[in-house]
Amino acid sequence: MQSTFHGLETARRAMMTQQYALHTVGHNISNANTEGYTRQRVNFSQTEPYPSIGKNAPRLPGHLGTGVKAGSIQRVREEFLDIQYRNEANKVGYWDARFNALQKMEDILNEPSEQGLNNQIDLFWSSLQDLTVDPEDSGARSVVRERGRFVAETFNYLHDSLSEIKNDYKNEIEVTQKEVNALLNQLDNVNEQIRKTEPHGYVTNDLYDEQDRLIDQLSRIVNIKVEREQSGGQPNSAAEGAATVYLVDDAGNPLMKDDGAGNLTPLKLVDGTGADKHMKMSIGFDTTDNFNFVDTFSFTDNSGSVAYTIDLDQMPRGEMKALVDAYGYGYRDTNGIAIVQGTYPDMIAELNVMAENFAKEINNIHQLGFTLADNNGNVKNGGLFFDLGSGDAAKSIKIHDNIIASRDNIAVASVNVDSLNDSGAFTLGGVNYGSPREAYEKWITTSPKTATAYANLQDLLRGTLKDDGGVTVDSFNALPQAFAGDGSNAKRLADMKGIIMDFNGSSGTIGSYYQSVIGDMAVDTQEATRMLASSSSLKDSVDFRRQSVSNVSLDEEMTLMIQFQHAYNAAARNITMVDEMLDRIINNMGVVGR
Repeated sequence: MQSTFHGLETARRAMMTQQYALHTVGHNISNANTEGYTRQRVNFSQTEPYPSIGKNAPRLPGHLGTGVKAGSIQRVREEFLDIQYRNEANKVGYWDARFNALQKMEDILNEPSEQGLNNQIDLFWSSLQDLTVDPEDSGARSVVRERGRFVAETFNYLHDSLSEIKNDYKNEIEVTQKEVNALLNQLDNVNEQIRKTEPHGYVTNDLYDEQDRLIDQLSRIVNIKVEREQSGGQPNSAAEGAATVYLVDDAGNPLMKDDGAGNLTPLKLVDGTGADKHMKMSIGFDTTDNFNFVDTFSFTDNSGSVAYTIDLDQMPRGEMKALVDAYGYGYRDTNGIAIVQGTYPDMIAELNVMAENFAKEINNIHQLGFTLADNNGNVKNGGLFFDLGSGDAAKSIKIHDNIIASRDNIAVASVNVDSLNDSGAFTLGGVNYGSPREAYEKWITTSPKTATAYANLQDLLRGTLKDDGGVTVDSFNALPQAFAGDGSNAKRLADMKGIIMDFNGSSGTIGSYYQSVIGDMAVDTQEATRMLASSSSLKDSVDFRRQSVSNVSLDEEMTLMIQFQHAYNAAARNITMVDEMLDRIINNMGVVGR
């Protein structure tokens, strides 16, 4: 038989459920500006009808409804948009870090500009051309010395500045590594709280929000894939479960690790089942010499042993990959020689090649000339113009001490050909040159000059060249070997601007090679800018759609508040109506005959 108070109970349930909905609306409004918050809604569901199914159930025309209940409070979120957002956030993390690295490099190189290396080298050529006109002018010689010093100092500045930025990236890599490990630890803790709560039927919406916030941050640094693990016990149908995080390659395939028995299993950074603790990222650095670089990228398990080592060429896309690429990564060969590549190591290596070739070529030509005469009228064969020292050429290049000691030591005059021995014959390398003078005239006009030709010329001028018979060649007949007014060797130094040289397999002049280096950097920066703009646009588009689903709209919440308030008032009015009915039955019926 139906209860007399059936209507009161139905209205009470309605009031309580609408009250839950109003509380949820208030919670949404309170967190309208909370980062990572997902709006929530109450899932209304009908309560069990009366009567229940059974043989002895009362015969009624149909089931009577018993009201409404709050089945669960659930987040409004679309998982597909989360996956899209994290994919694009990963690309943005990589291209943003790469763009910043290239932009810093562009700021240091500062090309084209009056302060750039290219302009300093051009000014050096111009000073040599001026010296050709008046070889004895002390002012012109001083300008050559100072221009050469500026070129050397520019190489030094670029090398030191690039190396300093490169070393800063080492600190940034270490900070990012700590951030990743902190995120993995926090995510593991959140998963543990979810696993403890869900089996009791609770829906932990705030924990889910924290879980997604941590995953969003992690996706920016490394490429990941997320799967949900269903909790045991009696979880609510709206429960989302703990998150298992896999490290994946650029194609989205999980990286596999060997369990030691030859079995390959996906690498789990965080195990949502709780069977294993989270992994820890480990970055190894080789700092044994000037070639500081990343040599290992691995993940360790809870015991501290390395669970997986990733080939540095196959690092997953993300901010960490861009940072490692900027700093430099590589290995040592069997001879212990560092093989390093990366944005900044490559540019530093290019500068070293340029500085070394530039200084050696200048020195080769300079040693073919002769200095101004001293007080006794003696001239000397030109020595080194630049001193490369030891280590990186761009770091150590400087003007040679002899040039600093006296500008008269700049060798701008050529040998007096008439003073060369033009008699006799000697054979070198199987070639009969006839005489030292004929050999000199042949080698000095050869262009481009090989290292052997330069060495032969220098030895010839020193009188140390030996023919195939082992006899030292008598280079000079008599003094003087050069004239003070001769500037032909200065012209050779200035003409070096157009000499084709070899730069580790690439041929070109010093100017064209540097322009190619700057051009490659500009193209890389342009590509990074374009890819960053493209991925940022896609990320913002996906985020807008995600926020349109999950974000709190105050207008919508106010509308829902009015809706639930009216439903609450109606339920209260229903109780009043049922109360009046009961009052009529109890107080106004059965009074006949009193």
